Amino acid sequence: MKARYIRISTPDQNLERQLVKKHPDEKLYIDVCSGSIPFEERTKGKELLNAKEITYISVHAIDRLGRNLLDILTTLQYFDDNHIILKVDNLGIESLVNKKSNPAFKLIVSVLANISEMERETMLERQREGIAIAIAKGKYKGRVRGSKESDEDFLSRYPEVIKYLKKGSSLRDTAKLSEVSLGTVQKVKALIF
Repeated sequence: MKARYIRISTPDQNLERQLVKKHPDEKLYIDVCSGSIPFEERTKGKELLNAKEITYISVHAIDRLGRNLLDILTTLQYFDDNHIILKVDNLGIESLVNKKSNPAFKLIVSVLANISEMERETMLERQREGIAIAIAKGKYKGRVRGSKESDEDFLSRYPEVIKYLKKGSSLRDTAKLSEVSLGTVQKVKALIF
């Protein structure tokens, strides 16, 4: 049986890029989680690893499996050990050829997995730099590490978000109009509805 594994980081991301073609003969496994979470700890990743009838898995790109080189290689080894063929669509190659490991696949995937891990580290470094600049300018409004905020206190800081959500504005529009992050809008929505 064939399967297609899809991972998006947030619920508001579009799946269409990973579903460009129709795949009627594939069972879909869709995770909404960070690429930093190990594959075997993801809800659908775990299901896929335990699905004994799956013999062929497609992914759009190798970074859908993860953003950690060791985790990706561990997942690939599991597929190899269980004779599961992995096809990476954007590369057009498969992990097994004639039931044997494809050395070119391993080389290319190792390089791309390493790049994927570096991209994540770069993104986190930029985030830290941005926070440091905001702190220096006195604009950082982050919560003190280790402190907890009640739901009421949290909601009291975002009356505009509540107003736009109650009017029926979309999450993205509400975030733009209120000048807050999409994540903040999602958290407010989860607490008020």
